[in-house]
Amino acid sequence: MGVEHAIWTEKYRPKDFSEVKGQKEIVKRVKAFVEQKNMPHLLFTGPPGVGKSTLALVIARKLYGDDWHQHFVELNASDERGIDVIRVKVKDFARTRPIGEVPFKIIFLDECDALTREAQQALRRTMEIYTQHTRFILSANYSSKIIEPIQSRCALFRFKPLEEKEMLNLVEKIAHDEGLTISQDAREALIDVAEGDCRRLATVLQGCAAMGSTISKEEVYSLASVAEPKEIRQVMELALANKFIEAREKLLDTMLQYGLSGLEVIKQIQKEVLNLGIPDRKKLQLIGYCGEIEFRLSEGSDEFIQLEALLAQTALAGSDEK
Repeated sequence: MGVEHAIWTEKYRPKDFSEVKGQKEIVKRVKAFVEQKNMPHLLFTGPPGVGKSTLALVIARKLYGDDWHQHFVELNASDERGIDVIRVKVKDFARTRPIGEVPFKIIFLDECDALTREAQQALRRTMEIYTQHTRFILSANYSSKIIEPIQSRCALFRFKPLEEKEMLNLVEKIAHDEGLTISQDAREALIDVAEGDCRRLATVLQGCAAMGSTISKEEVYSLASVAEPKEIRQVMELALANKFIEAREKLLDTMLQYGLSGLEVIKQIQKEVLNLGIPDRKKLQLIGYCGEIEFRLSEGSDEFIQLEALLAQTALAGSDEK
């Protein structure tokens, strides 16, 4: 695939330590390992799209140069959850010695919090046996899902979502390189829907750019399947004004327009509760209801009944004030 046809998440993926955004202390420490040509096993944790996989690839490029493919293997634990991937694929790669100056090869295991506990136990043993010639870089969204014996064998690095300034820098770079015109409110919408996730930002931008070189706020929200904050706020304000039927119809229209699920709506409502013109105590109660309904939806409850219940609670909060 030529670069001009590349997926933007790959096209704009950093190739050097200096290009990795938002994780200065982590990059500084990892770069020192690479310069010494020696490093412990690493455990990268944090939300999606903040640079965990990117940094693993940068480490491989800097350690091995053009031959990095021969000394680096990437496995995704989400696809291969069982113990066999550890016993077979990892061991087959780990048992052969590296060629060249660097005395070890690297196995990058992405989303390893998806591995069963049994597979993690097998991984722990494999890390012990082949540590002389192999280093593991493990990536997970939640360190709490990784068993303690693995955590204690790794240097742990906690990645954080990118700050707004860094996300805007990425928007500027892509807009410049791709010849895009992005309005100020569209930039703010991009930051809002990406929530510190570079991968999501690049994907939404590429989707918008397919429809034209001028990008608007409405296109961003539509493509990201996220309702505009003002529409969710209107739903809540109608409910507060005791216009329950109108609030319900507006919510259904918004869900259909943007293709939103109940869980997605709850998360957006929870954000907008803080902007409502009601006392803080009422806001706290509504946020509590959001949490309860989010749990019910994750357990399989009917989303329309649950959302109606939330609107009813909002209407009651409004009635109490009157």
